[in-house]
Amino acid sequence: MPARLVPDSPAIASASPSLASSPLLGKSLDELTEWVTAQGQPKYRGKQLHQWIYERYARSLSDITVFSKAWRAEIADVPIGRSQLHFRSVSPDGTVKYLLKLTDGHIIEAVGIPTAKRLTVCVSSQVGCPMACDFCATGKGGFLRNLETHEIVDQVLTVQDDFGRRVSNIVFMGMGEPLLNSKNVVKAVRSLNQDIGIGQRSITVSTVGIPGQIRRLAEEHLQVTLAVSLHASNQALRETLIPSARKYPFTDLIEECYEYVNITGRRVTFEYILLAGLNDLPHHATELAEMVGGFQSHVNLIPYNPISEVDYQRPSDAQIQAFVHELEKRHVAVSVRYSRGLEKDAACGQLRAQKLAS
Repeated sequence: MPARLVPDSPAIASASPSLASSPLLGKSLDELTEWVTAQGQPKYRGKQLHQWIYERYARSLSDITVFSKAWRAEIADVPIGRSQLHFRSVSPDGTVKYLLKLTDGHIIEAVGIPTAKRLTVCVSSQVGCPMACDFCATGKGGFLRNLETHEIVDQVLTVQDDFGRRVSNIVFMGMGEPLLNSKNVVKAVRSLNQDIGIGQRSITVSTVGIPGQIRRLAEEHLQVTLAVSLHASNQALRETLIPSARKYPFTDLIEECYEYVNITGRRVTFEYILLAGLNDLPHHATELAEMVGGFQSHVNLIPYNPISEVDYQRPSDAQIQAFVHELEKRHVAVSVRYSRGLEKDAACGQLRAQKLAS
């Protein structure tokens, strides 16, 4: 039977330190096959190892009973790379928030968002976030480090195992700025696609915009959806909400988005959190339409999800619809996303590594 949501088994000291290895999670079938043959095992062990890691959710090599006891003892110190479940809370709408404890003791968040037809996982790419966006809880806690590839992939396996159903969609909209950890995020995308079987077009990578990094992502020739967090219709307003915008002019960001479309043929989604009285007025919609119109793009409006540190307000339904109308009459593709998990601080902009009342 597959292992369930339990902490990693403690590592057993090995008599052969030379066998110590980086975590196996995140490695491809070819890489795992190369690894097992380097240990003197037949090639077919690579496929068995791949199945037990990605399909049976093994948390320790000791779990893999198709391996001989002697070999399991020999490789017992090699980590698969699974996290520990630290805390789990469920919202009334069925959204599940997970606090996961990494091997160095740091805590990250992942969120499972189910519907009748889909299971979406919101994954983190960093421990904390250095971007310090004023409306976001994650940025209030500071930044500690980037996540490794296996720590990203683990979040998806955790949710898939817990729900007992396949994950269909991934959004890199959890803790952190993905394009400040591009190397591991790209590796994770490839693993999620090739090893777990999630289509790249069902994966969204969100960014507030890092100079040059959108272009670099385009050059990876992935088929993911790029979501750019604008949250403002002009440079001055954006700087008040996103401190990093001072080093990345609005026009330069939009130009890089144009390049992304030209290189990949994929449209760009622009995320826009609506803050009552601040960025949700008709003239803001007009400015936004002028900036993002004219190429393959889509505006995703997100009514503000409250956090305790600031007193921004969520706009009324009438204000939201008025903003939508202003964009639509200027032929901008637009939709409104009402975040799930609001009651358990699991919604967009609310993620932070702390326990909540169950």
